[in-house]
Amino acid sequence: MHDLVIRGGTVVDGSGAPRFVADVAIDASVITAIGPDLGRGKHEIDAGGKIVAPGWVDIHTHYDGQATWDQEMAPSSWHGVTTVIMGNCGVGFAPAKPDKHDWLIGLMEGVEDIPGTALAEGMTWKWETFPEYLDELERLPRTVDVGTHVPHGAVRAYVMDERGARNLNPTEHEIARMSQIVEDGLRAGALGFSTSRTILHRSVEGELVPGTTATKEELIGIGRAMGRVGYGVFEMASDLKRAWNEFEWMGELSRETGLPVTFAALQSIAKELPLSEQISEMRAQNASGANIIAQIALRGNGIVMAWQGTVHPFRFRPAWLEIMNLPWNAQLERLKDPAFKQRMITEDCVFPESDLIGLMMIIANGWSVQYEMGPGFNYEPTQDETIMARAAAAGVSPQDYAYDLLMQGDGRGFIYFPILNYADGNLNFLEDLQEARDTVNSLSDGGAHCGTICDAASPTFMLQHWVRDRKGKRITLEKAVKRQSRDTALLYGLSDRGLLAPGCLADINVIDLDRITLGKPWLAFDLPAGGKRLLQRACGYEATIKSGQITFLDGAYLGVHPGKLIRGPQASPMTVAAA
Repeated sequence: MHDLVIRGGTVVDGSGAPRFVADVAIDASVITAIGPDLGRGKHEIDAGGKIVAPGWVDIHTHYDGQATWDQEMAPSSWHGVTTVIMGNCGVGFAPAKPDKHDWLIGLMEGVEDIPGTALAEGMTWKWETFPEYLDELERLPRTVDVGTHVPHGAVRAYVMDERGARNLNPTEHEIARMSQIVEDGLRAGALGFSTSRTILHRSVEGELVPGTTATKEELIGIGRAMGRVGYGVFEMASDLKRAWNEFEWMGELSRETGLPVTFAALQSIAKELPLSEQISEMRAQNASGANIIAQIALRGNGIVMAWQGTVHPFRFRPAWLEIMNLPWNAQLERLKDPAFKQRMITEDCVFPESDLIGLMMIIANGWSVQYEMGPGFNYEPTQDETIMARAAAAGVSPQDYAYDLLMQGDGRGFIYFPILNYADGNLNFLEDLQEARDTVNSLSDGGAHCGTICDAASPTFMLQHWVRDRKGKRITLEKAVKRQSRDTALLYGLSDRGLLAPGCLADINVIDLDRITLGKPWLAFDLPAGGKRLLQRACGYEATIKSGQITFLDGAYLGVHPGKLIRGPQASPMTVAAA
């Protein structure tokens, strides 16, 4: 008798092969058989008419702090994710000298909009070195497996102190020390190294992430540490300035080490290269033997704006500055005052001095690229749904219309501003990229941007929008499942998952595709110290199974924690059997 049998479901196995109807048998933590009429199980799930697919592997998250205290790992675990990889974009919490704890928290708070008070209260800091951080992660079981990168910002600050934090150039000796830390981290179990090279990533004090202006010599010197170990992914977020010749050194590093280099490929106001040129530059290097992979998002990387969020269109109005530090109840009372509203919508903005002034102006006045976010919101909205168009139809100013939107639900309304990846006003540019072998679905930022973005729901959006509901070209279910499970797993050497096959980890979703739906986002204040975060649930996940144990049943958290720390690449079960 098997431990668990998923009976009669439509299996989409993650390989890209056509779906088929079969039973799936699980014993202990692995799949032991797939086929018709398998024997009985101690527990069974009736999956008739449902999709049986691998658990999602999300390779771009920022749970670095949350993973040290939280077992549920929401919101990613609510959306069928069974493996997360964190430590992206050069930010993380190890290595960490004792006098750098607050500085690292400020860096994460600024870059990833994770409340610093929550991090300060939630983390125990029972580590200094990166291997010690991994040991701490290993102590806590969770609903998902976690893997991580060694982050450039933390390494730079650890080796170079203030010089590293201020992006000064390292000496050859300092590059060697950073390389050794990265090598030690990978040998202890890290899955790669990450760095940030974008002006959008700043500490809470407005300082650029350490490594933003790092030279080719520093980056390749550190990357060679991965080559010495023989595995690992070099991950990067970058503005791709032409003068930096990013693809040239990425190709050089990949060819020399034989390892993959991956970058965030986006339509971005900060990137000097348009997306089409990013892809063509990457492919030119790959044609010469490199292995560069573009990480693509499946929708606009959007700011969800709200009064209680991190940002909203009235953030720079003098009237808001008067109340921004008041408790919410006091803010709401003022916001409901018609005279206060009139002041707010007619005042001129007061912008602080910043090289991001252009972005601030679009936040404050970009009514033609901001959208009304109501029930059942379509994340590929049209121009008819902009604040500008809706206000004109209502015969009011955009400011008046936006104010009233934010006041919906007793001041809990939302406005959607896709700051990245929506330059064309649609997602057509992603159609071909989702068919490409040199791209992977990514950039959910799970655990991050707590007051502005809720893209941890990306796998659910993929099924609802790209597979089932989109007006225009869609992708097949088989393609979608492969891209969000097997492709992402293999990029990081996790050959034991992302595929439904005997011997593979029993990480599985049972999905009612007809019912799959994104819920309405809401702001919760449930992080340590009452820290806020945007959350979004999903309907349609009948069950999520991690390592053979049911962790969620029809969306309900069962309090089961089979997830663990991933240390290094994981061999294919076929390879293990052959050995």
